[in-house]
Amino acid sequence: MSITSDNQVILKLGNKGRVPALGFGTYAPRESEDDVYEAVRVAIKTGYRHLDCAAIYRNERAVGQAIKQTIVEDKVRREDLFITSKLWNSCHRPDLVRTSLKKSMEDLGLQYLDLYLIHWPIALREGGEFIPKDEKGNVLFSDVDYVDTWKAMEDCVDEGLVKYIGLSNFNSEQIQRILDVARIKPVMNQVECHIYLSQEKLIEFCKARGITVTAYSPFASPGHKSIPYTPCLQEPVIVDIAKSKQKTPSQIILRFLLQRGLVVIPKSVSPGRIVENFQVFDFELTDEEMKKILALNKNHRINTEDIALTHKYYPFNIEF
Repeated sequence: MSITSDNQVILKLGNKGRVPALGFGTYAPRESEDDVYEAVRVAIKTGYRHLDCAAIYRNERAVGQAIKQTIVEDKVRREDLFITSKLWNSCHRPDLVRTSLKKSMEDLGLQYLDLYLIHWPIALREGGEFIPKDEKGNVLFSDVDYVDTWKAMEDCVDEGLVKYIGLSNFNSEQIQRILDVARIKPVMNQVECHIYLSQEKLIEFCKARGITVTAYSPFASPGHKSIPYTPCLQEPVIVDIAKSKQKTPSQIILRFLLQRGLVVIPKSVSPGRIVENFQVFDFELTDEEMKKILALNKNHRINTEDIALTHKYYPFNIEF
């Protein structure tokens, strides 16, 4: 169930929490820290109150500086913001979890995080590299069980370092393994979701267990990886609905995901696009339009994490 405020949709998170359904993604591998800094400043001033971050994005200092400056200018208060970060794969060992969380907090300039996610169920060898490799270039795995990682995440909640904890890129069987032993249940699973990957079964599974779902790559990562289909923003069904609503294709796609009860985290460093993506609260899609868009699903995944195809916890070997 969503609660509509002036220009935002708020979703329930766990038993008592709330999360802004439209967040701002900070993954920007090709952009400079200055670009990220300015983008976050524009996003907050536009009205975004949920920022999605991660250690692997390697730009949390820039995000933190933007948050600090915007607070200094009295544009927003810390308590108005919902800040998410993620534990990277080479830090799954339980004794590294708290240290990794504290590092993200330090880089972001925060005293606490609102949400901390295990980025992938896949553990990589511990050490200084984000993607550890041997001399032949093979990625090195770790045997750490994500269930043990989860228990260390729970300790971080106990300590007051983070309010909520969750998962990212976990399949239904992996989520259930966590639920079976969890003292503190995950409130979120963040997964790739767009018009060509509807994730209906996984979303239904999560919602039935009180787990909110965040959709990343809502536009199927245009420019990131070629897809054998018409780009989402050029899909005729989307373009036709956009024309009828006098909206842009990106706004139609974001509205579609929001009306499915999902959190969605579009990313951009273009001020115009950042503002455009936020202008999705003044219209609705009809049931017929929603069905037309759902019918576009092709179960096509872009973020396949090919470096970990042989990992024992690779998440995409089952249906959902």
